[in-house]
Amino acid sequence: MSDASPKYAVPALDKGFEILEFLAGDRVPRSQAEIAQGVGRKPSEIFRVLVGLEARGYLVREEVSGKYRTSLKLLGLARSLQPLALLRQQALPIMEALASRLGHSCHLSMRQGDELMVVLQAPSPGAVSLAIAEGTRFPLLPTASGRVLMAHLPEAESADLLSRLIAPEQRDATAAALAELRSRGHELSQSRLTDGVTDCAVLVGARQSPLMAVLAVSCLTSVMDKRLERAELIAEVSAAAADISARIGL
Repeated sequence: MSDASPKYAVPALDKGFEILEFLAGDRVPRSQAEIAQGVGRKPSEIFRVLVGLEARGYLVREEVSGKYRTSLKLLGLARSLQPLALLRQQALPIMEALASRLGHSCHLSMRQGDELMVVLQAPSPGAVSLAIAEGTRFPLLPTASGRVLMAHLPEAESADLLSRLIAPEQRDATAAALAELRSRGHELSQSRLTDGVTDCAVLVGARQSPLMAVLAVSCLTSVMDKRLERAELIAEVSAAAADISARIGL
């Protein structure tokens, strides 16, 4: 054993970490053969480890393709670690101030596989407001935050998602809309999931940065039209997102 090798090696544990790190970094579902190639091992070497990780809930195997992806169970571990802990710590006071100024709650979301997950929420001080609980998951494309994230992914990764999430005849138009969103720098639109709700979402971080999140405010459209100008909402959310990015060094 070389000096660089651990004194007490645990091969199965090493394989498990290699698999989790590969899938978490790749961020798209992969087959057993693809995972084996990605971690530099034979498919037979990782079979039992994959089964174990799936049984423990750290991996999800897609029913149709049989490919593996990381599950949200990892979030429980990641919350106590950097950089997510740093993001939550630095973002919360900024989000609380934003919610106080606007009178609407705001939330911070990140991508998890083909889904969007809310990782932090700052409630509104008002008596009536919309709130989205931490840990809530949504599909990517139907949400303003999800579209902002997709617009800032590497082209190959975004194309892979589009190939799996929407019909072929819709892909070119959707890709063009995402490119326009990226140039615009924000998404302000009626919610596709909830009637009467308007969402404003802005990227936290930079395109292809190691950590990307989206800051969003969701409010009742009727209330926003009466009390809050759209330009003001965009400016406030954009400034808060930039402040969070600066605080965490992105």
